Amino acid sequence: MSELLDWDHISFAQPYFFALLLLIPFMVWWQLRGRRDNPALRLTTLSGLNVKAGGKATFRPVLFVLRCIALVALTIALARPQSSNTTENIDSEGIDIVISMDVSGSMLAEDFKPNRIEAAKSVALDFVDKRPTDRIGLVIFSGESFSMCPITIDHNVLKEQISQIKNGMLNDGTSIGMGLATAVDRLRYSKGKSKVIVLMTDGVNNTGLIDPLTALEIAKAFKIKIYTIGVGTIGQAIFPVQTPMGIQKQMQPVEIDEPLLKKMAAETGGRYYRATGNKALDKVYQEIDKLEKTKIDITSYKHYAELFFPFAMLAVICLVLEVLLRYTVFRSIT
Repeated sequence: MSELLDWDHISFAQPYFFALLLLIPFMVWWQLRGRRDNPALRLTTLSGLNVKAGGKATFRPVLFVLRCIALVALTIALARPQSSNTTENIDSEGIDIVISMDVSGSMLAEDFKPNRIEAAKSVALDFVDKRPTDRIGLVIFSGESFSMCPITIDHNVLKEQISQIKNGMLNDGTSIGMGLATAVDRLRYSKGKSKVIVLMTDGVNNTGLIDPLTALEIAKAFKIKIYTIGVGTIGQAIFPVQTPMGIQKQMQPVEIDEPLLKKMAAETGGRYYRATGNKALDKVYQEIDKLEKTKIDITSYKHYAELFFPFAMLAVICLVLEVLLRYTVFRSIT
């Protein structure tokens, strides 16, 4: 019964049978015409006659109603209502991606709105939403590195970790080599069709136990592609600086090791991008999303269940009931 009420999933195999419903207006006209053509004896009074007004004659139109219901039910049955259920088989050649994000103090610079780190988090969240079939992980680095989330298909967990990123989680400094090496470690046992690191920084490597070029050689050994992003405007930017008077905002030069980032990208088949503002950073992630396309094959299967039987039974019941009433209860009415 619930299938008959679920009209969102019901279709008709032979809908042209609904043309039979055009017979109903003709039947109504014929019924009314028959009443007008019946001979009638008009009397000025019923006194002296043992006649009761109404009676069975009042309910005689029930026969016509039953006939109309039978026609509607039969029409629906002939149109063959069907309940459909669609299942999909999704075959995805997923890409394994690690986002390696600089969270050093310089990422609080305000050449991005509200600052670099918040802008980076925003575009990373959008990037994750656009890649529902890929496994994605998260690494953060400053003076050291930390794996916040292993590569996972559970993007809700990943997005929660991205939202929690803030400056001060690690010792300050910029260790690009550590950020890259930790991301490589997340991907080295990956069986994905493609392995990608998106490394974002706004500075120059100045600390860390692993040299960036050593980390690059490890990435090449595991056939990992690196997309690098230099974050920061050209020239100077406003930086919050800790002073004896508290945090003061000062203009400082933007220094990004572009030669190193370009080398990392070029030697692994990736690309280097320079993002100088929020819109530019968003565009960078959009381009990476287009370059690293995931192949998805979707096969749909539709299953049908025939629902004509209840309507056919209703038509038969109405016709049988009409015949029985016509030749029993209403037999004496002419």
